[in-house]
Amino acid sequence: MELTEAIRRRRMVRSFAADPIDRDVVDGILRAALRAPSAGNTRGVAWLVLEGAETAAYWEHATDEAWRAAYERYPGMSRAPVVALSLCSPTAYVERYGEPDKVTSGLGPADAGGGGEATWPVPYWWGDAAFSTMLVLLGATAAGLGAAFLGAFRGEAALLEDLGVPGGWRLFGAVLLGRPDGHDRPSPSLGRAPDAGAGAVHRSRW
Repeated sequence: MELTEAIRRRRMVRSFAADPIDRDVVDGILRAALRAPSAGNTRGVAWLVLEGAETAAYWEHATDEAWRAAYERYPGMSRAPVVALSLCSPTAYVERYGEPDKVTSGLGPADAGGGGEATWPVPYWWGDAAFSTMLVLLGATAAGLGAAFLGAFRGEAALLEDLGVPGGWRLFGAVLLGRPDGHDRPSPSLGRAPDAGAGAVHRSRW
């Protein structure tokens, strides 16, 4: 599939068939995603893939019983056979920007004369995680799969500890992957901006 076609066709899917996905397909999507831009070539983004019964750990920590009972889309979302967690390491970026070719940024660790993580005006780790996540969403579309991105709103620390993620890594969000089951309904949010691109591009001045 051409890139422009994947961009045009990409949408969030919230109702999946439980059929497993070939691991080679998932691995191919993630290999491509790891070619996303990386500030300072830090490579501080990683993915943790949960498949089949393993996905229960994500739902257990990232949601609560009341939400699962009340949210009508939950059954369809929870059938996704793959939950891929997008992770990033702020420490890796801080340390990278303390190296000789980046130290003048002042964003490295304190022992390198920098201000550390708190001084970053725009944390590059979140941007790099977003770049990689976008490639997963597009790669899923190109592979004929459905995908949905879910933000990290609760349970991050417990989830990462449960999954053995080393300290210092943060959860950017999760991508559900699977085959659409045909029962999804358009999100009400789609009605907010019929012409999403209108007025969003400016030249010379705002």
